[in-house]
Amino acid sequence: MDEPEAVDERLLTLVDELYALDPSDFTAARDAHVKALKSDDAAYASRVKALRRPATAAWAVNHFVRREAAQVEQLLALGEALREAQSALDGEELRSLTRQRRQLTAALTSRVKEAAAESDQRLSAAVLDQVEATLTAALLDEGAAVAVRSGTLITPLTSTGVDAVDLASAVALPATWGFVPRARPPVAPKRPALRLVPPPQVSAQERRQAKQALAETERTLSRAQREHRSEQRRVGDLQARTLQVESELDELRRRIAQLEAQAAEVADELAAAEESCEDAASAVAEAEEERDAAATALNELQ
Repeated sequence: MDEPEAVDERLLTLVDELYALDPSDFTAARDAHVKALKSDDAAYASRVKALRRPATAAWAVNHFVRREAAQVEQLLALGEALREAQSALDGEELRSLTRQRRQLTAALTSRVKEAAAESDQRLSAAVLDQVEATLTAALLDEGAAVAVRSGTLITPLTSTGVDAVDLASAVALPATWGFVPRARPPVAPKRPALRLVPPPQVSAQERRQAKQALAETERTLSRAQREHRSEQRRVGDLQARTLQVESELDELRRRIAQLEAQAAEVADELAAAEESCEDAASAVAEAEEERDAAATALNELQ
């Protein structure tokens, strides 16, 4: 990524506001700013006009960065540890961090989906795949992590973990490189104004029935909560087992590859040994013939 361009604070503030909007509101809000600016500062207005609307997956990540800053910091901290383990070639730590990476990206992708839904945005399976790929890129690539943290992505990211991520046009403008957006936690919905109404006349029997109904619903809720906790534990156990089995499979595949290589080497040695054995057998036969001829010659001289 190139060095960030010089930019005034008003452009950064505007970018932060625009990229916090819902996708459907972005273009109209940007163009309204451009219209208001044209007569006063045409050059600045053209820079605002050049701001691109983010793709849905990029918007979802930007939205989550503003809503759940603490979880994003946890993701980026794990990414830094993962990259350090890779550079140090610490296999055991790398396997542990890789398992954490898979669990965290899957969990955060679900949270991104929930945060978008709370803003009436439904994310398709394809978009969620792009979201998870972007979060994974932030774990594997330092530059991608900075881009995600800026909250100004315009395209989703991908990373192989080997080549650097192409960030040339990933963020709104180079000046947001290293920018930290203003947190915008969810706002509690406004409650309707209450007005006093005269209490209805309730009989003692109706009160008893209401209490019984409440007690029954509380028992039902308690049972449902217990079952939910039990299923959560079961899901957690199965996820852990899945990760362990995947790790064991990876180790078995590596061992199989080693054994196949060894088998090929032994086969080559066997072929060479069999050829040498045939040559030795021919030499023995020739020597026996020469010995028999010498013995015959000796007998004739006696």
